Amino acid sequence: MAKDESFDITTGADLQEVANAVNQARKEIGNRFDFKGMVAEIDYEHGTNRLVLHAQDDYKLEAMWQVLMQRMVARGVPVKNLVRGTVQKASGGTVRQEVTIVQGLEPELARKIVKFIKERKYKKAQAQVQGDAVRVSSPSRDELQQVIADVRAENWGVELRFGNYR
Repeated sequence: MAKDESFDITTGADLQEVANAVNQARKEIGNRFDFKGMVAEIDYEHGTNRLVLHAQDDYKLEAMWQVLMQRMVARGVPVKNLVRGTVQKASGGTVRQEVTIVQGLEPELARKIVKFIKERKYKKAQAQVQGDAVRVSSPSRDELQQVIADVRAENWGVELRFGNYR
């Protein structure tokens, strides 16, 4: 009997790189002339999966977001995994926005990926949800490569990673 090959489909961001990108963005915003004397804060507690942007107005909030995105891209953090919340009014006429960092596949998304793989009717590929990841196995490496190509071709709303290829 042939040994099954497998790989895992996951998502997530390196939280240390997120912290580095936030620190770089804070420095850049602190040095910019258009932010001098204004409320412009980015709060990130290492280990949590959220950021809080606090700015003078919507325009400054959007400018902070652009700086933060540039730093995230430069540090290799998948920006598709950053989900912006609604802008809320804060004290003193300022605005605040929460940004959630997606770590691990949501159960609903994992089920959609499994359903997608099963609907493609690969000859021997099997997919199953394992916690916050999807494990795909098959005796054929070629078939696994085809599964990876097909899953990559779809837009899932987050950046998917393919690892533990055995």
